[in-house]
Amino acid sequence: MTSKIVLATGNQGKVAELATMLASLAVEVVAQSEFKVPEVAETGSTFVENAIIKARHAARITGLPAIADDSGLAVDALGGDPGVYSARFAGEDASDNDNIHKLLTQMAAIPAHLRQARFICVLVYMRHGEDPTPIICQGQWQGRITDKVMGDNGFGYDPVFWLDQQNCTSAQLSPGDKNTLSHRGQALRQLLEKLAEQLA
Repeated sequence: MTSKIVLATGNQGKVAELATMLASLAVEVVAQSEFKVPEVAETGSTFVENAIIKARHAARITGLPAIADDSGLAVDALGGDPGVYSARFAGEDASDNDNIHKLLTQMAAIPAHLRQARFICVLVYMRHGEDPTPIICQGQWQGRITDKVMGDNGFGYDPVFWLDQQNCTSAQLSPGDKNTLSHRGQALRQLLEKLAEQLA
């Protein structure tokens, strides 16, 4: 195992979450921004395609193994939207607040029992830029969309993603609890297991 893995995302929230969860690998996780890797167009129609695009791009440019995350929110009442467009739901340069505002506006007339949603995360580990068999892991986290913002932790749609069992939004969880429960945490635990198998 290399002593360094590049994380193919410019989202600092994801960098912080993934670096914490990858600490057990005893490798250095470095954001692609430290290598001045430019953003790549996410032209895929699925989370898997976009994660592969991002991981291959970062691995080719840095010469290091790369992990890429593609994740988003799928809302049943919106036919699975915003889906792969979650980060740019309200436009290319949309902020988290812009995206949340658009989501709550579109769902304003939808009753509580029809507001089911899930966060989806696909993680791809690319050993090198031409890796023909990347490791692909996926996690899902079930919840509901609230009618208002609640909580200051997390990022993205966390403040409007309600968890019945925890009786709070994702943004009201501690970082540790979120990592245990979340779609990203699920996918990362799968990835750690698969990496450990390869190293055994």
